[in-house]
Amino acid sequence: MKIFLLLLTPLLLFAKVHYAKVEPYESVILKSAVSALVMDVDLDAEGSVVDQKRVIYLDDRLDKINLKTSKENLLILHETLKRQESYFRRIDKLKTASTTQKDNAFYSFASAKTQYLDMQYKIAQLEDSIEKKSIVLQHMYLYEIMVRKGDYVAPGSSLARVVDTNRAKLVLFLEPSELEQLEQKTVYLNGEKTAYKVDKVWRVADEKFISSYRAEIYIPAPKGSFSKLMKVEIK
Repeated sequence: MKIFLLLLTPLLLFAKVHYAKVEPYESVILKSAVSALVMDVDLDAEGSVVDQKRVIYLDDRLDKINLKTSKENLLILHETLKRQESYFRRIDKLKTASTTQKDNAFYSFASAKTQYLDMQYKIAQLEDSIEKKSIVLQHMYLYEIMVRKGDYVAPGSSLARVVDTNRAKLVLFLEPSELEQLEQKTVYLNGEKTAYKVDKVWRVADEKFISSYRAEIYIPAPKGSFSKLMKVEIK
């Protein structure tokens, strides 16, 4: 019996060796929310981490003209609203004013308020449209700009591929037997024991590796470049 246990122990410690590429935590394709002409792109920013910088500029000139006019109209409407409200409050208290006079004063006040609120909404829409026409990245790796100056984009058109390089992940494909008691197992990277765990597992077999299940391990971003291969063992 002792001889049998000695032979069994190495088999229990055996773990399949996987090789996984160090990938960015997330890769996203930015798409246009509006229809517009591409006025400028910063091709020099491709392949670098961009922070607080505009990399794509869509035509917003008409929006800015419209916004300026709308803000001027809002000031006029605000003054009109104040006067109509003041008149309505005053006449509503007069016992000598007829019901028709009071109703007319109220409808004028209500109309002025509606116009004022509509203009506020229009300004908010214009500001939102202008903001969406300047693609500004916040500490993201710009992998690729997918449009060029002079292109015309519609809503849903792909603009750029950006990558979150603040974290990294290892993608591997585990066999069903490796999923057993996965939470209690230890992750070894390049032969070294780590405190990492398998963070996410797809419980449906992979379409390509039909007998395996996709899994991801999240790790800090490498100090050097991504795409390096790491030996992964889970045991």
